[in-house]
Amino acid sequence: MTLEIQAEALDYTDAVPTVAAPARTARNPRPVRTEPAPVRWAIITIALGFLSLFIVLPLLTVFTQAFSKGWELYIAAITDPDAVHAIKLTLLAAAIAVATNLVFGLVMAWSVAKFEFKGKSFLISLIDLPFSVSPVVAGLIYVLIFGAQGFFGSWFIDHDIKIIFALPGIVLATIFVTFPFVARELIPLMQEQGTSEEEAAISLGASGWQTFLKVTLPNVKFALLYGVLLCNARAMGEFGAVSVVSGHVRGETNTMPLHIEILYNEYQFAASFAVASLLAFLALVTLVLKTILEHRIAEDRR
Repeated sequence: MTLEIQAEALDYTDAVPTVAAPARTARNPRPVRTEPAPVRWAIITIALGFLSLFIVLPLLTVFTQAFSKGWELYIAAITDPDAVHAIKLTLLAAAIAVATNLVFGLVMAWSVAKFEFKGKSFLISLIDLPFSVSPVVAGLIYVLIFGAQGFFGSWFIDHDIKIIFALPGIVLATIFVTFPFVARELIPLMQEQGTSEEEAAISLGASGWQTFLKVTLPNVKFALLYGVLLCNARAMGEFGAVSVVSGHVRGETNTMPLHIEILYNEYQFAASFAVASLLAFLALVTLVLKTILEHRIAEDRR
């Protein structure tokens, strides 16, 4: 019996280094790379080459063509009354769509992440639906609902309310296309955080509104801003759905992408590239803000 106990003790002692070794490795993790250096550099070169060829080069071409006829023509193109109206309409539609998606995206994310109910998976699928539906189809849906021959068309005509070929139709189509961006940024983060902090605040006497303002909102603020930026970028550049519901009325329902297309089809290449460069510049500003937010989110999670 004594020998068996000693043998077990020796086995246990021998096992200790085997358990402790991974702990030391975890404290000083080293990157695991199995690819040879030439393969690694080849993959990196292919990735950078692809991005340069299909993203950087087209962007540079847009700015080069925009200024190819000089500053005077560039300024004239972006200060043209139709261009100014298209810029204002784009910013207005994006502002309304982003504000709407900010509110309802937050509500959707909260309901999915904080509550358990039947049909939750179906609700998540509905949130993702705009990602899988063509924007053109989205525009046609609103034409079928609110158009003159649509389900509610006669009622809107009788009450002199215009949805299609007007600002409301453009806003509705933009909201549909951009809806998932805010909700999809918030849902994983809110699910990861759980409800323990909200429950603790309520147990200490905080009201539901105070819990939202002091606990929930600060925890998701960077993810919320990130979703808003993506939503805004998509809203300003939306073409397909807006093209269907706008009617292409110059100086009235044309957004910046539609105005660019019309100028290009009329062979006004320098003017079309000038407006396109302005749209690309807004996208680059969004990209810079997105990078700053990603840096802040990474710091917040440390």
